[in-house]
Amino acid sequence: MNKAELIDAVAARTDSTKAQTAAMLDALMVTVQEALTKQDTVQLVGFGTFAVAERAGREGRNPATGKTITIPAKKVVKFKVGKAMADAVAGAKAGKAR
Repeated sequence: MNKAELIDAVAARTDSTKAQTAAMLDALMVTVQEALTKQDTVQLVGFGTFAVAERAGREGRNPATGKTITIPAKKVVKFKVGKAMADAVAGAKAGKAR
C-alpha cells in the first residue's frame, strides 16, 4: 500500500474527503518527525513505538572493490510493533495458511 492508497482507505473509513485525509496524514508525519528530531519517543498504544537510537560506527566492505571502509556512527529511527498489531498480523498469517 502506498500513500495514495492509504489516503483512499482512511478517507473511506472516516467519511472524510481525500484532501482532508491527506492533510491529516501529512500533519501526523511532520509531527512524528519533529518529535523524533527532539529525541522524543512516539508511542501509539496498540500500534507501535517510534524511537531514535544511536547506531555505533563499524567496519564494512565496499562490495565492488572488497576494500575495508569505516561506516560512521549515526542516529536511526527504530519501530517496535505493539502487541495488538503483532497479534493481528500473526492471526492474519495463520488464517491464510489454512
